[in-house]
Amino acid sequence: MSTYSERAHRLSARGTVLRTIATRERRSHLSAPRVPTVGIDIGGTKVMAGVVDADGSVLERLRAETPDKSKSPKVVEDIIVELVLDLSDRHDVHAVGVGAAGWVDTDRSRVLFAPHLAWRNEPLRDALAARLAVPILVDNDANSAAWGEWRFGAGRGADHLVMITLGTGIGGAILEGGSVKRGAYGVAGEFGHMQVVPSGHRCPCGNRGCWEQYSSGNALVREARELAAADSPVAQHILERVGGNVADITGPLITGLAREGDAMCVELLQDIGQWLGVGLANLAAALDPTCFVIGGGVSDADDLLIGPAREAFRRQLTGRGYRPEARIVRAHLGADAGMVGAADLSRLVARRFRRANRRRAERRRRTGLRTGFELRLPPRGRTTRP
Repeated sequence: MSTYSERAHRLSARGTVLRTIATRERRSHLSAPRVPTVGIDIGGTKVMAGVVDADGSVLERLRAETPDKSKSPKVVEDIIVELVLDLSDRHDVHAVGVGAAGWVDTDRSRVLFAPHLAWRNEPLRDALAARLAVPILVDNDANSAAWGEWRFGAGRGADHLVMITLGTGIGGAILEGGSVKRGAYGVAGEFGHMQVVPSGHRCPCGNRGCWEQYSSGNALVREARELAAADSPVAQHILERVGGNVADITGPLITGLAREGDAMCVELLQDIGQWLGVGLANLAAALDPTCFVIGGGVSDADDLLIGPAREAFRRQLTGRGYRPEARIVRAHLGADAGMVGAADLSRLVARRFRRANRRRAERRRRTGLRTGFELRLPPRGRTTRP
């Protein structure tokens, strides 16, 4: 296998990277090139990369840990570049889509703020484009996940879809008529910071009573650890599982015990689910979607979580009994949703990249411009390989 520097030099010789992309998805996504692209899903502790085909199938995936959030943005950038270069050794990569856990501006070029990474107004798209000779698309990870579920998963056929990602916190996205709605400044969908309990739990965002303080992985673990730390009789089973070490209580452990019938863990998931339903009812009043898709790690609890959410949603829904109810379904793509969605979104800009390359080549032929190398146009459906 070639070294990192050799691959970087080889890729840099491919040509100028298209640095401008459309400010919204083309609704004619079905006519986008049926070519493999790479999707990147950036979390607080890991980077997932995968080659995805035009049908949403993951051909190969790689994972790398992010050292820690205090590192410079270049650390994560280096990881992304290395993963893409590695995948490009075995696949004909035509574009790269990045789903970042943070606020992305309307041009989808800068990460304005990432709560779990040291990114503040970071020009991620241009930084990657300078090192990878393929078009780059950057979007919020929840937007990417919503696109993936709408194209290939639980949201197929939904004209008005709202995605909720339940993980450490709560992320969200709005998709209407084949287009992700990002708002005037690119940061729509931050549903986790709607206030649901005035003067409630303090949130890391600085406010109190945010939705994610009551319906998220952090909320689930916090409640379980508080009961365990108080040596509550209902927490004896989970304390035995962790050998008395409260810090070892995690969301997956709680979900696993709930599936085994542990009464406390079942009740905690019901509480989280009920708060989820309250928030969904508020979103239904504001957005009136046809479908809510629930993803993220906490959604692994399935009906232990979503069942109580549906019940609370029906109780809290404005005009209940006199209006159609949105479906509430679990995401189908699981942990791959953001990666698959980002890859598919990048396929749209791959078309613009190829057309721009052909236009440049045609201009060069007409003007007789000599650049020191012969530009050979690839056949349709392929890009030039080094």
